[in-house]
Amino acid sequence: MSKRTIFLTTALPYANGNFHLGHIMEYIQADIWSRHQRMSGNTVHFVGADDAHGAPIMISAQKQGVTPQEYVAKISAGRSQYLDAFLIKFDHWHSTDSKENIKLSQEFYRRLKKAGLIYTKEIEQFYDPVQNMFLADRFIKGTCPKCGAEDQYGDSCEKCGAVYLPTELINPYSALSGTKPVLKKSKHFFFKLSDPACVEFLRKWTVGKAGDGTPHLQPEVIAKTDEWLSEDSQLNDWDISRDAPYFGIEIPDEPGKYFYVWLDAPIGYLASLMSYCEKKNIDFTALLESATTEQIHIIGKDIVYFHTLFWPAMLKFTGKPFRTPEHVWVHGFVTLDGRKMSKSRGHILDPLVYVDLKMDPEWLRYYFAFKMNSNVEDLDFTKSDFLQRINSDLVGKYVNIASRAAGFLVKRFGGKVSGSAINESALIGEIKKQAPYIQECYNGREYGKALRKVIELTDKTNEYIDEEKPWDLAKQEGSEVKLQNVCSIALEAFRLLTLYLKPVLPRTAQRVEEFLGCGELNWSGVDRSLDSSTTVLPFKHLMARVTQEQLDQLYAISAEKSKPIQPDKEKDTEKPENTEMVFEPVAPNISFDDFSKVDMRVAKIIDCKKVEKSRKLLQLTVDMGEGKTRNIFSGIATFYKPEDLIGKLTVIVANLEPRKMMGSFSEGMLLSASDGSDNHGAGLFILEPGKGAKPGMKLH
Repeated sequence: MSKRTIFLTTALPYANGNFHLGHIMEYIQADIWSRHQRMSGNTVHFVGADDAHGAPIMISAQKQGVTPQEYVAKISAGRSQYLDAFLIKFDHWHSTDSKENIKLSQEFYRRLKKAGLIYTKEIEQFYDPVQNMFLADRFIKGTCPKCGAEDQYGDSCEKCGAVYLPTELINPYSALSGTKPVLKKSKHFFFKLSDPACVEFLRKWTVGKAGDGTPHLQPEVIAKTDEWLSEDSQLNDWDISRDAPYFGIEIPDEPGKYFYVWLDAPIGYLASLMSYCEKKNIDFTALLESATTEQIHIIGKDIVYFHTLFWPAMLKFTGKPFRTPEHVWVHGFVTLDGRKMSKSRGHILDPLVYVDLKMDPEWLRYYFAFKMNSNVEDLDFTKSDFLQRINSDLVGKYVNIASRAAGFLVKRFGGKVSGSAINESALIGEIKKQAPYIQECYNGREYGKALRKVIELTDKTNEYIDEEKPWDLAKQEGSEVKLQNVCSIALEAFRLLTLYLKPVLPRTAQRVEEFLGCGELNWSGVDRSLDSSTTVLPFKHLMARVTQEQLDQLYAISAEKSKPIQPDKEKDTEKPENTEMVFEPVAPNISFDDFSKVDMRVAKIIDCKKVEKSRKLLQLTVDMGEGKTRNIFSGIATFYKPEDLIGKLTVIVANLEPRKMMGSFSEGMLLSASDGSDNHGAGLFILEPGKGAKPGMKLH
């Protein structure tokens, strides 16, 4: 078979936070496939990058008092600790905020414009009057116009998968300030996805096949694209521009206009490849134009629309040397104990906690791989299953083979292997016979099937050892030859099983290569065997068992880390060392009529800042659902940082007479709890209503 040249990517992670377990799952899936291809002698250019642009990053950088570039650089600097820890081997890692991506994005725009697929029109767009900026789709939330799900983003619904315009949302609000956005007009740039040429191309491409005869897309994905491309549906043209202020790539000759992040993000695949080619002295254009180069993207199911409609259409109509993907492979999410992970609920596993606990990365690689297939299915992580899968399959079955046979061979025969016994072994013949099936499973991303077959062969090898009982042979006179033969066959079986597991367990495979002295394990080595020239080294520990305590810690520490940062209660000059609560006596009784005069309402804090020349006061802007915002001063600066309060729901006294303070008026009172003593010994805590409360609700 001719060798393959593959340009492989995973989805670009947004550079607004650390990797989560879903990222690690996707990267492990791609890394296993990449390693398998390289073991087959194929060339793989496996590149990634940080998706660095957009309003969320700009706003996060502002909160930290740094430039967006500095913010992204800090996030990017932390990537390698995850990738290295889980043995994920990208050839190159780049950023969409790069000279290559600027060049390519502007080139795509110019060509698409020349092709008649870019046009402008004035639109009404949501604008946040508090933040003084147009709102990106992800900063608008509301009720999905299709299925009625609440708290959905302004471009697509996570529940039903519908794609829509932000203006179609029901009861929209700004995710930045909580206020109802207003509509303002602005000139925007559109990619004409509804153009008949685009639609015709996509209808063919989505159901088409690559050069090897395999479909571009999986059946489940084709079913979805068929819905979007049906005669009854109308593709919406794609708004590809955003207004300043915005962190992104400027549209040529259009001051104050920037490419929407989703235009330049997939181009980042090519930008990373271009940077890698320059580094390795590879001809970027020739690589893309070669008929033998395959372009493959591995992504999550939440970004199918962009990768199966917009991206192929952009590539098609931009023209050479750019090419449509041979495949877009989609996977599901990682769930935890049958439920969707939730950081806010503490129902989450943090991959960095896994690393900090010094848990073996190959445990997770094996566990994920055992559950992976080529379908768009979620992958569930459970403690009991993880514990059983690792301790039984890897330690109890696989590693056990080497530990049972190597000692006898080293002590009795100087580590020398009996090549003739291996060549005549029916067991070895049976294991070798399964190599094509296992290779095909890896190639088709049916990792679970591959590993189940490997464990089946592992069981047969252990059965062989149990039947031959080398421990008894070692005690019997005249059984030396048979003992050497049995142990040699067991270790050759172990070599083959390690070869079959190498894409999943690369570090263990490397240790086995050294231990057996067999050289680098590749698929071409299936037909070779350990022989009489082989000298096996003393067996060394290969893999430990996972413990229940480790898993309990992983769950507990991950949940603790996911909790929102609590107000800073560090000691300062105005705060006492005492943290004991002092019970404050109950005030004299009042009549119900007196109490009913106090109007207490739920309010959302949409902005908060320190008051100059005051150590105690914070100035809060709150939304009480009355169509305007209120200004409130509160003496809580020694207990809360302004950024910790923005976005919180709280309770205020709404009908308190306005009071002039610090050159302005305080239009209400923020309610908080403390022990009432001068030093607030037990601390001070603003009141926060439970889930489901909304601004304007009255306390009764």
